[in-house]
Amino acid sequence: MQPQPPAPPVIEGVEWVRPGPTRRQLRNDVLLALVLAAASAASLVLYRATGYNQDGPWWASLVWAAVMTLPLALRRRFPGVIAVVASAAFIAGAVLYLSEALFSNIALFIAIYTVGAWGRSRRRAFVVRLVIVLAMFGWLLWSLIYFSTVQEVAPELGREGFLSPYLAYGLVNVLTNLLYFGGAWYFGDASYRSARERAALEQRTAELAAERERSRRQAVQLERVRIARELHDVVAHHVSVIGVQAGAARRVLSSKPDAAVDALSAIETSSREAVTELHALLGTLRADGEPEPTASTLGIAQIEALAAEASAAGLPTAFAVVGEPRQAPTLVEASAYRVAQEALTNVRKHAGAAATADVRIRWTAERVELEVANTGIVRRSAGEAGETAGLGLVGMRERVAATGGELELGPRARGGYLVRAAFPLQSDGRRPATNGDAR
Repeated sequence: MQPQPPAPPVIEGVEWVRPGPTRRQLRNDVLLALVLAAASAASLVLYRATGYNQDGPWWASLVWAAVMTLPLALRRRFPGVIAVVASAAFIAGAVLYLSEALFSNIALFIAIYTVGAWGRSRRRAFVVRLVIVLAMFGWLLWSLIYFSTVQEVAPELGREGFLSPYLAYGLVNVLTNLLYFGGAWYFGDASYRSARERAALEQRTAELAAERERSRRQAVQLERVRIARELHDVVAHHVSVIGVQAGAARRVLSSKPDAAVDALSAIETSSREAVTELHALLGTLRADGEPEPTASTLGIAQIEALAAEASAAGLPTAFAVVGEPRQAPTLVEASAYRVAQEALTNVRKHAGAAATADVRIRWTAERVELEVANTGIVRRSAGEAGETAGLGLVGMRERVAATGGELELGPRARGGYLVRAAFPLQSDGRRPATNGDAR
C-alpha cells in the first residue's frame, strides 16, 4: 500500500493545498473510469432499444461514452480540466443525440465533485464550478424556452395556462438540476474540509508527540544537571575537608601524634561519606534507561552537623537557630543543605587560614532563611572574574531559583563574605530572584 504523501502544514489564514493522490487512489480512479465506460456502453444499448437517441451512429455514441467516462481516470490529478471536458461532452452528446441519461449524469457529478474535493486552488475550483453550473443552466433554460415553441416536442405537455404542464415540467428540471449541481458542489467542499481537518489533526498529533519527546529530553537533561551539581558539591566539600585535615596531620605528625590520629580519622570519615554519596549518584547514572530522580536524606537538620564538621576541619564555625523549626518541602531541605555545604567549602578554599564562619537558620511563618557569613578575606579565582560565576555559585543560584526563593551573595561591609538564601515554605507564585554579585 502506497503511503499518503505528507500533507502540507495547516496554517490559519493561509490556503491549504491538499496533497496529491496516492498510487492506490490513482488505480481506483482508473478502475472507476473503466467500469463507468463499460456501464455507459451497456446503457446506450438499452436506451437505443427504447428509441431514445437512436438516430445517431453507433460509433459516435461509443466515442462519446469514452470521452465522457475515461478521463475520470485522471480526475484527482487534473480535476478542473476533467470537469470541463466532462461538461462539454455531456452537452455535446445531448445536442447531437448521442447520449444516454444514466451513467453520463453519474460521471458528470463525480467530475464536479472532484473539483471541490481535490482542486489545488480554492479560487480556481470555485471559478471552474461556477462556469460549469452557469453554462449548464444557461443551456437548460435555452432548451426549455426553445422547445416551448415546438409543439412536436412533448406534445402531451400543454403550453396553455399560468402553470401549464410544460412550465411545470421545466420547473421540475430546474429544481432537479439545482439539487444535482448543489449536491456535487457541497459534497466536494465537504470532502476538502474533511481532508484539511484530518491534516490539522495529524499535525497537532505530531506536534504533541514532538513536545512530549522534547519535554522528556529536557527532564533527562535537568536530572543529569542536578546530579552533576550534586557531584560537584560532594567532591568539593569532602576533598576540601580531606585537604585541610591532611595538611594538619602532616604538621603535627611528629610533635603531636594524637592530633595527627584525630585528623586522619576525620579524613577517613569524610572519605567514606564521599564514597557513599558518590556511589549513590554514579549508580543512578549507570542505570539503564532514563535516570530516576534521587531523593536526598540530607536536609536542614543536618546543617548543624555540617557546621561541626567544618569546625573539626579547622574552620571555627558558630551555629544558631532562630525561631521554631518547621517541616519544609523536600526540595527546600536538600537545597538549603547544599547551599550551606557549598558556602562553607568556599570559606575553606578562599577566605584564608584565619577565617571564621557563622551559620544561622531563621524560621518564620512563611519561609526559612539560611545565612553563612565569614570573617576572612574576599578573593576571586581566575575563572570567576567579571560577570562569570564559579560553578559552585551557579549551583547555588539554580538550587534557590528552583524552589522559588531568593539568594543574596556578596562581600560584607565589615569584611568577609555573606551568603543569604531565603526559601519559601509554601509556593506563593513569586518569581525567583537573585541579588548581589557572583564570587
